[in-house]
Amino acid sequence: MYSIKQVAAMLGIQAVTLRAWENRYDAVTPERTESGYRMYTEENVADLRWLKEQIDQHQANISEAVRMLKIRKAKRPDSSSPAPMVPPVPVMEEAHAQMADQIYDSLYHFQGERANGLIDFGFTMYGYDSMFYHVLVPILVRVGDAWEAGRATVAQEHFMTQLISQRFYQFFHLFPIYPHLPKVLALCPEGEHHQVGLLLFSLFMRKNGAEVLYLGANTPEEGVFPILREQKIKLVCLSITSPGLVEPCDQLIDRIRDEFPHIRFVLGGKGFERAKHARHPEWIMPEDSADWQSWIEREYFTDRPPGA
Repeated sequence: MYSIKQVAAMLGIQAVTLRAWENRYDAVTPERTESGYRMYTEENVADLRWLKEQIDQHQANISEAVRMLKIRKAKRPDSSSPAPMVPPVPVMEEAHAQMADQIYDSLYHFQGERANGLIDFGFTMYGYDSMFYHVLVPILVRVGDAWEAGRATVAQEHFMTQLISQRFYQFFHLFPIYPHLPKVLALCPEGEHHQVGLLLFSLFMRKNGAEVLYLGANTPEEGVFPILREQKIKLVCLSITSPGLVEPCDQLIDRIRDEFPHIRFVLGGKGFERAKHARHPEWIMPEDSADWQSWIEREYFTDRPPGA
């Protein structure tokens, strides 16, 4: 039997990640001591090692890896039949693309009920992470590109973006809030109408237990300061796609810091990533969402007691 600290050291997985895999994805079920501390069996460790291999070597996300693990373990030891085949990655990519095409076509023609039905079916088939990151996010990107290229009207872009955004919001209340994490305000400043990256990062923060007040795209500055005063915000997330908005954002940050020097910032989007003279490069978050987990573990989880 191994403690969570021992397993983390053996496998090179953060303890907070092990807890998240257990609580959110039911990856393994360790035993508990009388004091409530986790104790992992050899089988638990082998399963966790297998999950890590799928993520590191085959680029699977954790929800897909857990699903594959359960399929593997569902085969009875005395069964002579072959184990169920897990669809290879190219097949899964094709399935995700087909689902995205069907949902996009429904939204393009204002068929909201059909689109929602397809989305519900997709969650059942592919799971939470796959649907968001491999189906719905590409649809949002495609919608924005179609609007900019004139292939979608303003009404179509608003309808499609709003419906998918609502599906994102539905998941905000499903995750527990941890009091040691900062209360977050997420917004795109005035003039920025693309909010895909902001939605993803906000959902990431909620999944990790932070309370998020999501204001969305094109937020006027006068509406921000009352929220900062009344809601005890500790972290402000700003996202822009245009480098031309970097300077106004820097000025907004300075005005916020003048009144609230304790507030920290996360800056994201291609606008900040491509900026050559951003005033606060230390706050710019990498575009790759795989780096976000390392950031939040480093910033907010490293002081948690072992076994908690």
